[in-house]
Amino acid sequence: MLISPAFAQAAGAAPGGGMEMFLPFILIIVVFYFLLWRPQQKKVKQHKEMLSNLKRGDHIVTGGGIVGRIARVEGDDELIIEVAPEVRLRVVRATIADLRSRSEPAAAAGEASGGRRKEEKPGAGKRGGRKSAVQR
Repeated sequence: MLISPAFAQAAGAAPGGGMEMFLPFILIIVVFYFLLWRPQQKKVKQHKEMLSNLKRGDHIVTGGGIVGRIARVEGDDELIIEVAPEVRLRVVRATIADLRSRSEPAAAAGEASGGRRKEEKPGAGKRGGRKSAVQR
């Protein structure tokens, strides 16, 4: 005999035992959804939104690690970025990995600082008003 009588009796004794067998698998799927799939979907949605809102003057980082400023938007899927003075690259919008800073409109930038530069008093630097040996 290959099957003992105890196993034969236990198999028929549990009515509806099939659902209990799948419960751990269902629980694992629920945990994976909330810990992995859902946050990843949110991240992809934020990245798509960031790509669609790119505009001239934004400072960006490409997937290859190139840091630059958007000089011009070419169509729906290409950007011209300036990586150094008079050095421009054409990149595909989908390769943008991160937005480092947004450009501000000229009017908003002037209002934030009060419209005028604040004049510094002599000796009011980081040293608390003390003059260095070179300044004396």
